[in-house]
Amino acid sequence: MSDTVKYLLDEARLPKEWYNIVADLPRPPDPVLHPGTLKPVGPQDLEPLFPMALIQQEIAAERLVEIPGPVRDIYRQWRPSPLYRARRLERALGTPARIYYKYEGVSPAGSHKPNTAVAQAFYNKQAGVKRLTTETGAGQWGSALAFAGALFGLEVRVYMVKVSFEQKPYRKALMEAWGAQCVASPSSETSAGRRVLAEHADSPGSLGIAISEAVEVAARHADTKYALGSVLNHVLLHQTVIGQEALSQLEMADDYPDVIVGCTGGGSNFAGIAFPFIGARLRGGPDVRVVACEPSACPSLTRGRYAYDFGDTGHLTPLVRMHTLGSEFVPPGFHAGGLRYHGMAPLVSLLQELGLIESRAYSQTSCFEAGIQFARAEGILPAPEANHAVRGVVDEALRCKAEGVSRTILFNLCGHGHFDMQAYIDYQAGKLEELAHDEAALSSALAKLPKVAAE
Repeated sequence: MSDTVKYLLDEARLPKEWYNIVADLPRPPDPVLHPGTLKPVGPQDLEPLFPMALIQQEIAAERLVEIPGPVRDIYRQWRPSPLYRARRLERALGTPARIYYKYEGVSPAGSHKPNTAVAQAFYNKQAGVKRLTTETGAGQWGSALAFAGALFGLEVRVYMVKVSFEQKPYRKALMEAWGAQCVASPSSETSAGRRVLAEHADSPGSLGIAISEAVEVAARHADTKYALGSVLNHVLLHQTVIGQEALSQLEMADDYPDVIVGCTGGGSNFAGIAFPFIGARLRGGPDVRVVACEPSACPSLTRGRYAYDFGDTGHLTPLVRMHTLGSEFVPPGFHAGGLRYHGMAPLVSLLQELGLIESRAYSQTSCFEAGIQFARAEGILPAPEANHAVRGVVDEALRCKAEGVSRTILFNLCGHGHFDMQAYIDYQAGKLEELAHDEAALSSALAKLPKVAAE
């Protein structure tokens, strides 16, 4: 195949719009509330943190949102990402299931995160912003925003959850290679960080704490905005290029999923693969089961309460209705740092409330077991976060085997594990601890949820 023909085929499969599931939902999402007045926030309330273009996407109701030309031009560097059939894994499991995986590890940062990082950097640059602040768990989001910042000439400051900062030094090195500054959180740089350190000097940190630090810095400087790697509507919107490409690629393979599996922390990669298929179903298309897989040590969907809560520990953000473990909940330091968030994206949470998705929680060691099994069959070593999806897929495939039924299973392999080798070393040596959340701490955090009457 000539390069020209391949370019034309790739260009045809690269989406021209992002897909907004809000347009197809049976009811609108709950409004975001001002924590002081408990009234819905307006665009002006969010302007200190985000450029207006992203605020408009956050509240958008139209089904399709055009992808700007400069963003699409950058996407072409790795998009469309490949869709593979996992035939060797099928044989290893002895399953009649057909397993496909969309591989996002081909991006420059090695994960799905640049899909939104590039878009957010573009809109901020367009608005005249000079600096971006953000948080990161495992470092995949922080490195993606550092990459995007370098492309658009933006300074980037990343507050990285301390336990991951210590576990994953190469993620910090990657961010710095792209020109970003990386700070262990909680830090002494912010009021939010100092408050945590005053109470818990050895705090391992959490995404909620890191968000507080990043938001505080952005709110203090007029030339600085905040960028978020998951949870919010506009972030999930940008990730839908994944599922739209998968729809096109599966059509070429003359197949369609019976089951979609995705790992969930804040909800972005899960939404990216699942929302276009759920939207097609809501518009009268084929039925599909959608399974969200999360860590049992931070089980926001399976154990969290569907309620209004702060998105950060320092209570600097508006209130959103989501499945939450409580904004003060600090999960243990398991290796899937990207899944250590106390809440779930409001849109993903709403889908579970509507019965459109189901959720499962998995232990750390069972996920690494599945990741090793996948690597030995398919050759790709998944990130610890992606291992949760692999675990769910293996279980679904073995279910097909037990029932003697052939089903098509699709999942998003959202990133590679090349910066997570210490975790794999620990697993292979039998040293990977099975960490559980503290039930008393969870109960305490849930008891402190804001008092907001549900409508």
